[in-house]
Amino acid sequence: MSESEQTAPSRRVVIVGAGMAGVQTAVALREQGFTGGIGLVGAEPHQPYDRPPLSKAVLLGKAEDSAFDVDFDALDVDLRLGLEVTGLRPGDHELDTPAGPVPYDVLVIATGAEPVTLPGTEGVPGVHLLRTLDDAERLRPVLERRHHIVVVGAGWIGAEFATAAREAGCEVTVVEAADRPLPGALPAEVAAPMAEWYAQAGAELVTGARVAAVEPGAVVLEGGRRLPADAVVVGIGARPATRWLAGSGIDLGPDGSVTADERLRTSLPDVYAVGDCASFPSGRYGRRLLVHHWDNALQGPRTVAANVVGADTGEGSEPGEIYDPVPYFWSEQFGRFVQYAGHHGAADALVRRGGPDDASWSVLWLRDGALVALLAVGRPRDLAQGRRLIEVGARIDAERAADPAVPLKNAVL
Repeated sequence: MSESEQTAPSRRVVIVGAGMAGVQTAVALREQGFTGGIGLVGAEPHQPYDRPPLSKAVLLGKAEDSAFDVDFDALDVDLRLGLEVTGLRPGDHELDTPAGPVPYDVLVIATGAEPVTLPGTEGVPGVHLLRTLDDAERLRPVLERRHHIVVVGAGWIGAEFATAAREAGCEVTVVEAADRPLPGALPAEVAAPMAEWYAQAGAELVTGARVAAVEPGAVVLEGGRRLPADAVVVGIGARPATRWLAGSGIDLGPDGSVTADERLRTSLPDVYAVGDCASFPSGRYGRRLLVHHWDNALQGPRTVAANVVGADTGEGSEPGEIYDPVPYFWSEQFGRFVQYAGHHGAADALVRRGGPDDASWSVLWLRDGALVALLAVGRPRDLAQGRRLIEVGARIDAERAADPAVPLKNAVL
C-alpha cells in the first residue's frame, strides 16, 4: 500500500452515503481498529435505515421504521444528515456541499442507486417510486385505501410491491415490457413460469406491454388499452447514484457505476467505492459485476475497511484484501421465499431440482461441470449448501443433483 494510503490516528475517512454500505463501512472501520476520524454524510434527513423492509413491513404499517441499530456516538462517527454532496474535487481532497466544503484524507463513495423514472411521469400526481423511507410513507395510505394500483415493471421491486398491495386488499395490475417477469435477472426458461404466481395471488400481469401515457385515473398502453389506476408505482430498475461525480475525473462505466478495482479502490488516489454505486472485477466469474443487492452492501465494506486500515499486507505482493464474493440476494413475493446466489451469465448447463409447479424447487447453473449459480424457491437448504459449493468451485454430478431428495452437498463429484 502506498504511503498516501497508509492510515494513522490523524487520518480522517469521510463516507458519502448513509445507507447500508456507508453505515457498514463506518462500523467495519472501528471493528478493524481504525482510530482516526470518521465522517458519515447522508442526503436524507432520517436516521440511517435499512431498505428491504420498505417494500414489506414499513409499507404495510407493520414496522414504524427500519433504522439501523447502530450507536454512532459510541463509535465516534460524525453523522451529518440532510446534507447532499454535490461535487468532488480530488486535487483539494474536498467535497462540495451546500453547507460548504468537507475535507477528507480518505473518501469512501457509498451513494447507492437511484430509481429509473418512467419518461413523462416525473411530477405527475399519483405516480410513485419505492426507494426511500419517504416513498414508503407516501404509499402506505394508498394501500390503506385499497385503490386500484398499476405497477410498471415486473422485476424484484415490482413483484414485492404487488405482493404487499394484494395483501392490503388492493386491485393490482402489473405491466411489463418484456414477455415475462424478471427479464433482466433470469433467463426465460426459468422466469416464464413465475408469471403464474401473479394470477394465483389475484394480480393481473400484462406482459409485452409498454406504457404510452399516464392520465388522471388511468394508464394507457401502446395499442390503446386503458388500465384503471388510482395510483401508479414505477419499478423499472435503478442506476448508480453517481451523477454528482461529473467533472471529478473519476472513472465511471457505461452503466454509470464507479469502476472500482479488485480492492474497491477507484481511479482516484485515496478514494474507494462500495455497494450499489460501484462495479468491481470478479476473478471468480471473469467479468466486471454491478450488484444492486443488500448482501453486496453488507460484505463490501469489510474489504474497504481492511484496505483503508492496511490489514493483510503481504510481503512481495500487492497488499490489501481482494473483493470477489459470490453474489447473493433474496426476495419475498406471493408467499414464496426466492433466493439466488452466484452469476449464471457464462453457464453452459442448467439442472432443475423439481418443477416450477411444485411447492418448492431449485435451478442450478453449471459451467464445465462446476456450480456457478443457483436459484432456490422455498428451498433454503439448497441455497445454503449451493452457495458454499460455488465458493469452492465444486463440480456437480448433474444426474444426482436433479433429484430434489438428494442434498446438494451429496451431489459433489
